[in-house]
Amino acid sequence: GKWCSHQILTGFLIHVFNSKTAELISHHQVGIKQSFPKEGWVEEDPKEILQSVYECMERTCEKLGQLNIDISNIKAVGVTNQRETTLVWDKETGEPLYNAIVWLDLRTQSTVERLINSTPGKNKNHLKHKTGLPISTYFSAVKLRWLMDNVEEVAEAVLTHRAMFGTVDSWLIWCLTGGKSGGVHITDVTNASRTMLFNIHTLDWDPELCKYFDVPMEILPQVKSSSEIYGSVNSGSLAGVPISGCLGDQSAALVGQMCFQDGQAKNTYGTGCFLLRNTGIKPVMSEHGLLTTLAYKLGKDSPAYYALEGSVAIAGAVVRWLKDNLGIIQSSAEIEKLAGDVGSSYGCYFVPAFSGLYAPYWEPSARGIICGLTQFTNRSHLAFAALEAVCFQTREILEAMNQDYGVPLSQLQVDGGMTSNRLLMQLQADVLCIPVVKPSMSETTALGAAMAAGAAEGVGVWSLTPGDLTTIPTDKYQPLINPEESEFRFARWKKAVQKKWPKYQKME
Repeated sequence: GKWCSHQILTGFLIHVFNSKTAELISHHQVGIKQSFPKEGWVEEDPKEILQSVYECMERTCEKLGQLNIDISNIKAVGVTNQRETTLVWDKETGEPLYNAIVWLDLRTQSTVERLINSTPGKNKNHLKHKTGLPISTYFSAVKLRWLMDNVEEVAEAVLTHRAMFGTVDSWLIWCLTGGKSGGVHITDVTNASRTMLFNIHTLDWDPELCKYFDVPMEILPQVKSSSEIYGSVNSGSLAGVPISGCLGDQSAALVGQMCFQDGQAKNTYGTGCFLLRNTGIKPVMSEHGLLTTLAYKLGKDSPAYYALEGSVAIAGAVVRWLKDNLGIIQSSAEIEKLAGDVGSSYGCYFVPAFSGLYAPYWEPSARGIICGLTQFTNRSHLAFAALEAVCFQTREILEAMNQDYGVPLSQLQVDGGMTSNRLLMQLQADVLCIPVVKPSMSETTALGAAMAAGAAEGVGVWSLTPGDLTTIPTDKYQPLINPEESEFRFARWKKAVQKKWPKYQKME
């Protein structure tokens, strides 16, 4: 049948933290829809994104009132967001000119192929020396190129000097600080480093990169540090409160996990998986398919810290696929019991390459595969194989990271929605053969944005001095199986990945 448009919910959350104890005081969540207008396309409505943030802010202030907390105690606001997701809007009307194109959207595959074919030697790493990134559908510049080539309103606004480009952080901060009436058009180094237009060495937009993608520099936001006062909230209950923290979600989680030491790493398990390792103040270029990205820059005059990053496109999304597409579970939480019933996949391996493979392969035409099926295989084995797939993909990235960094990781810090699945966390320790450490407070991404906001010059309510950092209690999962068993299972998984990737044939 034809690919039909359907919608799923993602969401925006607001968390309020105590800057002395890092304790979560209150939070509120509002869902927003993701739509899939065509096969491989993923979009969000920019106005709905903004509306959900306003609603979250007002509801949170009401909840604080019920707790007898005066909202004048809120000293700063930090923003953290999905990176790469691309928006263009009209600076005169304040109206978005198209839906936001989400990070895992694949519509730019032909744009990417065209760009790669035009490079010397058809090399996807042609821009890596400046960007730390391969030319891929994942990053903002190709999405922006697609908008300029395919959406008349965008092309016209660019020609008439009315267009503004931004990732979700830029859109929110511009709107919250006044929009068309004096809103500030900024981004931070972590979000900018995911666009392919930003030079990770000079820490600014690169004229050659902009020329390569044919993007006029006037539409780009100003790049700031991750922790400084950008402007103030313009309306609503928080009017006048400074917005002083901005970090892409994975960088925010690295900060929230307090991975400030060179060599520390965290893995966030959400829709996808994102493993970041702090490499200090020098960028480490990967020889094994990883990205070099900005970790954070906590202050105008503070040094920028870099990270090696490996990203897996499909992690939590595989659980949602089992629920929504196959109907073998009714809720995401059920997968732990279902997989736990068998305790093994019995030789069944699942490669969930629904939107190609990200690190370390960068193979956009790869598609999913389930192999090793027998008459004995049932839905419990499939559920177990799906959880194992998340762990195996993490191990592939960690192995690449250990080779690039030169020092093996001794333990992995974890966060994100899937970490509440205890079976997954134990499996992850078993597959990696190192301990997995989970903080008792799972909101590390929001915490990182709050820390950046509270530590900003002119706010100064949160100290990031090592001795002042709050210690958060953790759960530790130790490996329980022998390394030989772990190696055997991982080798079988890698065989499954290397099976001929079936190219997706478009249905006309």
